[in-house]
Amino acid sequence: QVQLVESGGGLVQAGGSVRLTCAASGRTFSIYAMGWFRQAPGKEREFVAAINRSGISVYYADSLKGRFTTSRDNAKNTVNLQMNSLKPEDTAVYYCAAGGSFPAVSSRSYDYWGQGTQVTVSS
Repeated sequence: QVQLVESGGGLVQAGGSVRLTCAASGRTFSIYAMGWFRQAPGKEREFVAAINRSGISVYYADSLKGRFTTSRDNAKNTVNLQMNSLKPEDTAVYYCAAGGSFPAVSSRSYDYWGQGTQVTVSS
C-alpha cells in the first residue's frame, strides 16, 4: 500500500507556471510507475503524463507535450509535474497515481490515487 498526497495547486494567470508535487508514503515508492491525470468539471478524468520507476522514461499526452514536464526523486519519495504556459483549459483537479505498467494512460491501470489538487488558470 502507498499513500499519495498532492500539493502545489492554486490560482494562476494564463501564461503562468505551476509546479505540483506528489509525496508518497508507505511501501517502497520506487517500485511504482507513476502517472498524472486531471479532471475538469463535467469531464472525464484525462491522462496527463507518466514516468517509469527509475524516472528515466516519461510519456505525455500529445496535447501537453512541450508545456508539461514530469520528474521524480525516489530518494525523497516524490514526483513532480511542472506546468508552463498555462491556459484556462488547463483548469482541473490534478491527481497523481501509482501502479500500472509504464506508460499506462488509462486510469484503470493505476492502483493508488491521491486526493487531488485544484489548479485554476484565469484568463
